[in-house]
Amino acid sequence: MVTESADLLRCKQVIEQKLDWGAGETWNSADFENLQQRILDETGVSLSASTLRRIWGRVDYQHMPSGTTLNTLAQFAGFADWRQFVKLQESKNEVPVSVDTLSEKSTKPAINWRKLGWISGVTIVIVLLGMAAFEQKNPQINAARYTFSSKPLTRTIPNSVIFTYDASASPTDSVYIQQSWDQTRREVVAKDGQTHTSIYYEPGFYRAKLVVGHEVVKEHSLLIPTNGWLGTIATKSVPIYLKSTDFITPDMMRLPLATINEKNVPLQPEAPLVKYFNVGNFSPVPVTEFTFDCDVKNEYSEGSATCQLSWIVLMTNDMPISIPLSTKGCVSELALMDGTRNVSGKNTDLSGLGVDFTNWVHVGCHSDGKKLYYTVNNKVVYSSTLPTKKVDIIGILYGFRGTGAVKNVTLRTTNKPMFQSF
Repeated sequence: MVTESADLLRCKQVIEQKLDWGAGETWNSADFENLQQRILDETGVSLSASTLRRIWGRVDYQHMPSGTTLNTLAQFAGFADWRQFVKLQESKNEVPVSVDTLSEKSTKPAINWRKLGWISGVTIVIVLLGMAAFEQKNPQINAARYTFSSKPLTRTIPNSVIFTYDASASPTDSVYIQQSWDQTRREVVAKDGQTHTSIYYEPGFYRAKLVVGHEVVKEHSLLIPTNGWLGTIATKSVPIYLKSTDFITPDMMRLPLATINEKNVPLQPEAPLVKYFNVGNFSPVPVTEFTFDCDVKNEYSEGSATCQLSWIVLMTNDMPISIPLSTKGCVSELALMDGTRNVSGKNTDLSGLGVDFTNWVHVGCHSDGKKLYYTVNNKVVYSSTLPTKKVDIIGILYGFRGTGAVKNVTLRTTNKPMFQSF
């Protein structure tokens, strides 16, 4: 039987494979911040970045995580709960014990070739019969016999989505609707049903899927938009949604510390994650020909928020383009996405993304048809090749550990303004 520590090691390996960020030993603080948010988004449970660092051995801690933590990790890894994960690991690791392994003095019996031939023949027949039975029980699924569509109900968040489907041709009762790429956001639906609803707590671009057994038979793009700017404070399950008057002024977005305190959100020992979204309010902008500019300032640096970690994300219909920022001494903890891959400050020089938030920081990103360029205070600090497939920008997200301010937001394509704010 696999020990609990071995199970936890395997669970971490599954999560590392899912994230594709490299080995956990190479992760930085920003990665653990991102993982905290990913787990919250996908499971509705908040595991602090410090807890995740302990689990991955970055902080000395000899005790096993709590049952709630283990269940959450298992769910993020794609299992119902920790018990199911452990059970499946045990079944994978059960090894038949032979008499030879129990006694060093045992001798091998002579081979009875006639008996061996008879057993082999019977085995082949059983395998063939099993394959025939499997084919009968699992006929080829014809995706053309299924339909699947969706309709968001509002432009506000949270947003319920009405899914309409026809899975009556399914050879099994195992029919699911999956909210996005994440298999943990998969819900069982009636094979002979027609309607299912799901709720989305954050805006963005999703790929909804109709799944029969283990096969995706239909999928489509699903945009969950905002009605202008949306402000949130990330919490354990459902975010705290801010009124526009909480964070929008005539010339900027800014959430005062006093307002965070009024919401009864603690700033220590770990500062909350404040987000500003604007999704689906402008025509899609190709990443091959765009220019983005804004001014930002992180306004909280107390205690554990001393790095003033901040993020600007250009949300796309594929991998996002993210621009992380921090104080100069914390750039090793940064990680970015350039629309093609994840890039870690542990093995890449991201020193240009270290800034002094005492003053406004001018941040930009643009492409010239061949490459993508990140700029800070009008200086190129990072560049990469563009995605090979067609990718469009469909939204903007700002994130601040603690709180922050934004102004002078502009998104253009071939010198034509597509979106301006403040």
